[in-house]
Amino acid sequence: MNTAQMRARAEAIFQAGVAAADPFAAVTEALSEAPVAAPGAGGRTLVVAVGKAAMRMAEAAMAHVPAPRDVLVVTNYENAGVLAGAQVFAAGHPVPDEGGARASQAVLDALDGLGPQDRVLALISGGGSALLPAPVPGVSLTDKATVNRLLLASGADIGEMNLVRQQLSRLKGGGLSAAAAPAPVRALILSDVVGDDLRVIASGPTVAPIGSKADAEAILKERGVWAKLPEAVREHLETLEAANAPPKAQNRLVGSNAISLAAMTAEAGAGAIQHEPALVGDVSKAAARVMAEAKRPGIHLFGGETTVVLKGKGLGGRNQELALRVALLAEQAGWAAGSWVFLSGGTDGRDGPCDAAGAVVDSGTLERMRAAGVDPKARLDNNDSYHALQASGDLLMTGATGTNVADLQVLIRV
Repeated sequence: MNTAQMRARAEAIFQAGVAAADPFAAVTEALSEAPVAAPGAGGRTLVVAVGKAAMRMAEAAMAHVPAPRDVLVVTNYENAGVLAGAQVFAAGHPVPDEGGARASQAVLDALDGLGPQDRVLALISGGGSALLPAPVPGVSLTDKATVNRLLLASGADIGEMNLVRQQLSRLKGGGLSAAAAPAPVRALILSDVVGDDLRVIASGPTVAPIGSKADAEAILKERGVWAKLPEAVREHLETLEAANAPPKAQNRLVGSNAISLAAMTAEAGAGAIQHEPALVGDVSKAAARVMAEAKRPGIHLFGGETTVVLKGKGLGGRNQELALRVALLAEQAGWAAGSWVFLSGGTDGRDGPCDAAGAVVDSGTLERMRAAGVDPKARLDNNDSYHALQASGDLLMTGATGTNVADLQVLIRV
């Protein structure tokens, strides 16, 4: 294969992984196997869909849940649209905003006053944590946004971020189930979290919290952001209170990074190598691991979610930075021209605060950057992978996909 063919092959394999996370198909299969129970006498059915895949999940549910029903959808601005028969709320991600505050209040109002005769179907996908902020009393939305920004810049992983978020929210860490009680809750969950810990996905609105206030305080101090927090946040976390376990919900995982990685392996065909464990942790270490595990020719596949410590003021995301780091390491290793292609992309179609899903780099990437007057190492030091990859023509642009099961990577060597 030449470079153009390898690039096209890598993108086709990546798209097979995205397709395997189709939220409409996942919800359809789950509800076909086990339909939603009818409400009791005088009861009603409430469908609450939240996350980047909320629109498609809700659309599938509405085809299986008989009317009358109430349907609330909360998703990010890029994925929001019109869905007949549903109330759709658009909100900010990854930093909470007023749209999320309004959506959270609408969800709390809908859950208020439900009884044992009512039924709640929760459709949960990645991104739901930021989209439903619902801060605890005494903590403002601005305070929560500040916490989010500090954690994102500190390199905190999704588990650490969601543990903290749960302690500052009325809907996370089982809060949705608690607000719905005594109505029974059934949840269908599309995982964007490596390992599929249900407590972490969208900060676990239908499961018990990951940890305590003390755990949240310890993380914030370890990440070096405790002193920078709003005073109201510190006061809330330092106020100990009795922990009450939320009511148990019926939770089912319907899609995940592992399922998408398996689909990519099937698409890549015999001889493709699916690398385990998941690609996680600091992006520089992840790039080194990709290089170490892809020393021989073939198709190498990874899945996971890395982290980036922000030191500069540039634009980009973890997938773009990973791709640029791999390109630099491949150059250092002397990989031959035209012999390799590497793709790293977010399955939601958005990598960080920009319009790219990630990047597809090859042996000519750095040459194209330098020819455009761009120093790739300097841009990387400024966390400006987006503009570097834009200059070389290597951004992966998919648009919003309507799903989210973390990140997928494809490396092809010939």
